[in-house]
Amino acid sequence: MIKVSIIGGSGYTGGELLRILSNHPKVEIEYITSRKLDGVPVTKVHKNLKGIEPLEDLTFKNISPEDIDSDVVFCATPHGVSMEIVPVLYEKDVRIIDLSGDYRFEDIEVYERWYGIKHRGKLDAVYGLPELHRESIKRGKLVANPGCFPTGAILLLAPLIKEDVVEERIVIDSKTGVSGAGITPTDTTHFPNVNENVMPYKVTSHRHTPEIEKELKKLSERDIRVFFTPHLVPITRGILTTAHVFLREEMDKEVLMEIYRKFYRGEPFIRILEEGMPSLTGVRGSNFCDIALEVDRDRRVVLISAIDNLVKGASGQGVQNMNIIMGFDEREGLWFGGLAP
Repeated sequence: MIKVSIIGGSGYTGGELLRILSNHPKVEIEYITSRKLDGVPVTKVHKNLKGIEPLEDLTFKNISPEDIDSDVVFCATPHGVSMEIVPVLYEKDVRIIDLSGDYRFEDIEVYERWYGIKHRGKLDAVYGLPELHRESIKRGKLVANPGCFPTGAILLLAPLIKEDVVEERIVIDSKTGVSGAGITPTDTTHFPNVNENVMPYKVTSHRHTPEIEKELKKLSERDIRVFFTPHLVPITRGILTTAHVFLREEMDKEVLMEIYRKFYRGEPFIRILEEGMPSLTGVRGSNFCDIALEVDRDRRVVLISAIDNLVKGASGQGVQNMNIIMGFDEREGLWFGGLAP
């Protein structure tokens, strides 16, 4: 049994961590922190967890990182805030999983340019995408959990980039639910503005673009260029990603499918769909990434993935990383399907 704490547990990702960890057979939740909610019962904020016995007596604590000595600490804090907390934890004998973007980039200048935040200083962090970096994650003290859009996009494209069968220019389109914007309401996420609407945003400037690009470049000797546009759609959770790539030479669908089967063989949370297309209901609430593809004329391949942005795109992947770090079965606490009717 290990002790786990969550710093910044009042938001959606904190709630998902609680939901998943409360059913993990090898975890005891020690602290969940919040300055504003000090002393408030967790189930009063995360009402969906009421009646779950490990959480009924748990309250938010206004406790400093210096006073946390858990085996694993999740940082579920906003971008810019984590870099105030993580260095303190880094000096202690704890393993850290940071759900913000603060430590995802090897090049701090790229982070500062795309996030518009001055970085406090680089730490030795591992990019926490298990399907690509499992061995490094095992040895990592600090794991930078990937962004939600990058998770769906990188997993979708990695096999073809690694096999070097597609051209350098890649167009990616993602549709995301409103929970991706976080728990604080804004004009953009206001119901009348979202309902019965589809809103493209940050059409050419989304900060997840360089994160996708840098990881794909690691798989290729060529200069991969990513062109990414997200859309907000009137659903609560989920990301459906469509990528358009062009083959360097003619290949039929079965050959491409075999590339994916081989690349993801033995990966517990990747499902390659032999028939049909990924759906958000098929992965909602789960840690699965569903992938399908079709081959078009003129060597175009259309690739589609679906993930739950709060699970495989955030908290679930964080728990998967924790399982790897601690030597547990990766499926512990995560082995359940989507909420399809």
